[in-house]
Amino acid sequence: MESILSASYPFELPALPYDFAALEPYIDAQTMEIHHDKHHAAYVTNLNNALKGTDAEGKTLGELMSNISKYPAAVRNNGGGHFNHSLFWTLMGPGCGGDPSPEFMQAIVDAFGSFSDFTTQFEQKGATRFGSGWAWLIVAADGSLRLTSTPNQDNPLMDVAEEKGTPILGVDVWEHAYYLKYQNRRPDYLKSWWSVVNWSVVEKLWADARAAVQA
Repeated sequence: MESILSASYPFELPALPYDFAALEPYIDAQTMEIHHDKHHAAYVTNLNNALKGTDAEGKTLGELMSNISKYPAAVRNNGGGHFNHSLFWTLMGPGCGGDPSPEFMQAIVDAFGSFSDFTTQFEQKGATRFGSGWAWLIVAADGSLRLTSTPNQDNPLMDVAEEKGTPILGVDVWEHAYYLKYQNRRPDYLKSWWSVVNWSVVEKLWADARAAVQA
């Protein structure tokens, strides 16, 4: 995630780290292609257009996120869209899913009671987010694991977020992320999504976030 946050203008669309069809049957190839090549690409283009010729050209994406209230809506919407999706692609992968490591599993149990309780609460955050947005697992400033959701393309790194922290797991609940396959069945999409979660990436983000809190 650090490489995402340290990038600056002109921002570039990251390559998808697997084939469009790699997450089948849970996320279909057409959705992945449109989502990455059209939606994410548009956020990058629009973010660069919004920053071009302004004093914000020299800011990193992390600096933009942490001070987003100072910038126009175009920077908030498209900068958030670029960060959220850049992270989202890395949190999934073919042949993933299953259970996290024993250490991270214990952290989840300590925070939420059980792994089942955690997934149920996480899915609820996504299912009950009205309209478009994201559900997140974050590391809060005190090092604890917490669940939250954000509207539109906001994220917990933004200074406008109700619940701030370092996102280590996030799911896109905009309709373009699931509608071709799941139509209006967002809860079905959320349940299927666990089958593609790349826990090794999540756990690396968790370790990095904990280290930052302790530093």
